[in-house]
Amino acid sequence: MIARLSGTVAAVGANHLIVQVGGIGLRVHVPVPVIDRAGVVGQPVELVTHLHVRENELALYGFLTGEELTLFELLLGVSGVGPKVALAALSTVSPEALRAAVVREEPGILSRVPGIGSKTARAIIFHLRDKMALVGAETAPLLTDRDAEVIDALTTLGFSIVEAQTALQNLPRDEDMELEERVRQALALLAPG
Repeated sequence: MIARLSGTVAAVGANHLIVQVGGIGLRVHVPVPVIDRAGVVGQPVELVTHLHVRENELALYGFLTGEELTLFELLLGVSGVGPKVALAALSTVSPEALRAAVVREEPGILSRVPGIGSKTARAIIFHLRDKMALVGAETAPLLTDRDAEVIDALTTLGFSIVEAQTALQNLPRDEDMELEERVRQALALLAPG
């Protein structure tokens, strides 16, 4: 099994990288945050990987951290969650928000992931809440309705969910701040240079 690979990014796709390892280019399916952080052609990259074996296909999934890989593999253990849905979950929701949603039993957060409906969200929570509690998710920040409104506003303006979550995490935690002010401050954080 391929557990880790180091190489150079040869090409970048919407949901994968082609990593040149020696004389071989490997297609590695990755979540969007990995593309955002490591998806520069010519840049060296090191990924921890999961080799998914099907009857007619071998697919390699890569992550920058062992935590992301662990969450991916935990999601695969839930009935009805395949690698594409698990990858979409890690592309849409940060690992911290994913753990918090499971531990605090918030299926609405998981339902925002493409491919996860309310039934699958409840199945993920049911199967993973004890495992997530063991890894310290109770300290992870919860995505509130106010936070969701900011993310919705930013994604409507064309920013990715990952960009919106990153900006949201850098906002001050002021309960009295109006939605418009939070969005304005988030836009200031997202503005180029």
